[in-house]
Amino acid sequence: MTYANGRRLLDADSHIMELPDFLANHADPGDHEKLPEIDYTASSVSRAEVEAIVAAGGRHDRDHVEAMVALGDRLLRGPKEAQALGAFDPEDRTLALDQLGFEKQLVFSTLSSTVVFDHRLDDDVQYAAARAHNRGMAAFAAGDPRLLPVMNIPLGAPERAVAELDVALRDAPGAVWVPHDHCGGRAPGHPDLDPFWARLAEAGVPFVIHIGGFPIQMPRVWANNGRPQPTDWMGGGENVRGRDFTVMHHAPERFVSALVLDGVFERFPGLRGASVELGAGWAPALLTRLDETVEVFGRSEPDLLAMSRRPSEQLRAQFAFTPFPFEDVGGLVDACGPDLFLFSSDYPHMEGGRDPLARFERSLARHDDATRMQFYAGNFERVFAGPLGA
Repeated sequence: MTYANGRRLLDADSHIMELPDFLANHADPGDHEKLPEIDYTASSVSRAEVEAIVAAGGRHDRDHVEAMVALGDRLLRGPKEAQALGAFDPEDRTLALDQLGFEKQLVFSTLSSTVVFDHRLDDDVQYAAARAHNRGMAAFAAGDPRLLPVMNIPLGAPERAVAELDVALRDAPGAVWVPHDHCGGRAPGHPDLDPFWARLAEAGVPFVIHIGGFPIQMPRVWANNGRPQPTDWMGGGENVRGRDFTVMHHAPERFVSALVLDGVFERFPGLRGASVELGAGWAPALLTRLDETVEVFGRSEPDLLAMSRRPSEQLRAQFAFTPFPFEDVGGLVDACGPDLFLFSSDYPHMEGGRDPLARFERSLARHDDATRMQFYAGNFERVFAGPLGA
């Protein structure tokens, strides 16, 4: 028996745990020295732990693998992060998918994206890191058609972004991750970026935004409340605290709103996208607010009035969100309809929990089989099953 237990599950969020040499091993000749090292500060994995794995040949001890395989359909209750089955070894990831029973799985990086999306770096370094990252992700997924690699493209230099996208598309990505930030001083709907969105739409490859594409912590001044600073939720100091979580949706909401109000989905009706590991509780208010914005401000902003579809219609047709396991997916479906939400496991991260399926099932208990299947598989197919993601 697999964890899916007969359900058809398409997983919109999983990860690899990159080893320290991930970018260097996949960089173009001459780029190795310019790429910064992967920073493990914000990770629950210690540098010593991953260096021990590298020293062992970049693979888990076979006794460890056998113990993970023995967990069977209880794999999600086993070790997480770098100690999880298939966290960095693609052959082991195939074993993990066999036990999980997922039909497809998007695969994101965990740590190297902080280099690719670091706008403080020179463009040459950022785009060299993107190419190395994307080559590494393609290599990880190459041996198993169930794995859909997610490529990273920074948007600060539009012409270079398009050129790098053309390179990435040769490796049949499942999606392209872009940072949900301004794009080198431009809004994402700036005409300079139209060739990028057009190329994605033409290729049938969706874009995604994801936690890590924008700083996740509040400015420190808001934590100055006269009391000791608590640890983050993983016991350290560089991840999410409660006050950070309450506003984590602000940046993705701003990015998606800009795409809609600047007409990107209107100009490119074949473009699809998703917000991943950023929660979905903000989706109902977003749809309502965007529709109200067009209705009210269309009187003074002709571009809004010229839209052929309401923003909520655009997003239902071309976008989706992954809820956290603790969110009330059934309530979100009641508020927005069944077409917007995606199942995800976040494997092998701790945030995904030990039984996300059970939590989603409880939340969707009052909904019919068709609605549940939309969440578990149908919406994934709508967003990600383009020509290169099929």
